[in-house]
Amino acid sequence: MRAYLQTEAQPMIEMNMTPLIDVLLVLLIMFIITIPLQSHAVKVDLRGDGPVIVNPVRNTLVITTSGGLLWNDEAISDGQLRATLAASQMLSNIPELHLKPEAQARYQRVDEVLAMTKRAHVIRMGFVGNEAYRQF
Repeated sequence: MRAYLQTEAQPMIEMNMTPLIDVLLVLLIMFIITIPLQSHAVKVDLRGDGPVIVNPVRNTLVITTSGGLLWNDEAISDGQLRATLAASQMLSNIPELHLKPEAQARYQRVDEVLAMTKRAHVIRMGFVGNEAYRQF
């Protein structure tokens, strides 16, 4: 019985890691909170190259295979598109926007144009010409 008591009464050799881990986690959280946020700014020139005519009823925006934009069959730049979309949403009767990407247009470019329409708060928009692609 004496041998049993001697092994039980010996001091612990291992270090208790729980408080150390708790302190390290708290420090990690504090470092994450105090790191300054990185602000990524992209400078965009919003000046258009000239006025673009907005049809008060419906406008067609074609995204070409090469990534170009055609507003009612006239070439338009990204800056002009932003200005034109904003102007069309300011009309008393908001016109419809018919988005018509060509069959080989890159999805990334279509996504960029959709993001522009979302930022301009376009509410009357539809995809036109998709019925031509029912059969692959």
